[in-house]
Amino acid sequence: MIENLIKKPIISEKSFKLAGQGVYLFFVAPNANKKTIASEIKEIFKVKVRGVNIINSKGKVKRVGKNIGRRKDQKKALVRLMPGEKITLFEEESGKKKEKKVETNKENK
Repeated sequence: MIENLIKKPIISEKSFKLAGQGVYLFFVAPNANKKTIASEIKEIFKVKVRGVNIINSKGKVKRVGKNIGRRKDQKKALVRLMPGEKITLFEEESGKKKEKKVETNKENK
């Protein structure tokens, strides 16, 4: 039943802040809807989904010299989990970043 609708998680400062509140961000396929995203998250991460919000972002028009191009459109999903549920992928990444910051501070002193 997995259709690979979820492309990859969004890794940013904002996504880590939201992960602490039980909300996780993912890039999803353009044909994905809320029900299919929720069912795929349940199957992949073995968690209970409380709700899904979707954001459609239009690609920006970019110009390099005379050439005009356009970035691709993106669809994002904000997945809210039931209280007490977690996706460990986001916690592991935040732990790695904290360790790197501590090491760089020691080297500067």
